[in-house]
Amino acid sequence: MYAHLLSQLQQGDIRALARCISLVENEAEGYTQLLEALPPGGKTRVAGITGPPGAGKSTLVNALVTALLQRQQRVAIIAVDPSSPFNFGALLGDRIRMSEHFSDPNVFIRSMASRGALGGLSPKIMEVSDIIKAAGFDYLFIETVGVGQSEVEIAGIADTTVVVMVPEAGDEIQTMKAGLMEIANIFVVNKADRPKADEFVKNLRLLAHTRRTDEWETPVVKTVATKQQGIDELITALDGHRDQLHNNLQRKALLLTEKAWQIIRQRRMQDVDKQALFREIQAHMSDPQFSIYRTVQQYVHPA
Repeated sequence: MYAHLLSQLQQGDIRALARCISLVENEAEGYTQLLEALPPGGKTRVAGITGPPGAGKSTLVNALVTALLQRQQRVAIIAVDPSSPFNFGALLGDRIRMSEHFSDPNVFIRSMASRGALGGLSPKIMEVSDIIKAAGFDYLFIETVGVGQSEVEIAGIADTTVVVMVPEAGDEIQTMKAGLMEIANIFVVNKADRPKADEFVKNLRLLAHTRRTDEWETPVVKTVATKQQGIDELITALDGHRDQLHNNLQRKALLLTEKAWQIIRQRRMQDVDKQALFREIQAHMSDPQFSIYRTVQQYVHPA
């Protein structure tokens, strides 16, 4: 059905790429067949950029794009923004923040609304990522909303998860939750020209060392993204982790399993109307025999 469009996509046609993404986001007729026809694998290196608000994630991505363009690389960016509670659109508009690269033919930038997803990602992020990979980009950066340590979803999508922090987070390092350490393949301490940056980096490296494995010890990279400092070191770390992942078949299988799990969960939920559920609960909640679990059971195992 979409054979011609898929052919254009694989040739790197940006308009075909944008159309394919829209078809998937809108769940247009036949979109699942389009996804099933996507070629497997590809050369695209997928990196998730996450971390707290104010860490400079967008500035860091901007600096990475600048460096990679100098190396003749094609780069795609998915910027996941918080959703408007009224129209589910993306509020922040990262394409404005990254306007210096907006007109470059070797850069593709797409803003996606999180639509209230707790993990900070858009419900269609996996499918859109695979479409972009089919278009032959060298790198794909996924910048998340920045809601903090609940952003573990990114670890199931990206080859490499980069957690961006700032020196002021030093007081929190001893109470850092294990979840954040688990998802971080690379730590970036941005704005490293600020006071106490070296001490923070030292403590973070000690913490990362205690959680090393035979395959990988999480590097800590100092950057000053506004001055393009430390960006080459970060690209080296990204490439190193990608090479390690290719040799770790169990890790790769876990990533693919997580992707499959989330897609299955989304598709099983797509027929559940939340407003209808609200009306049903509102109508029956005053009943002394009301049980939220019986209500849920009707949806899980309908008669």
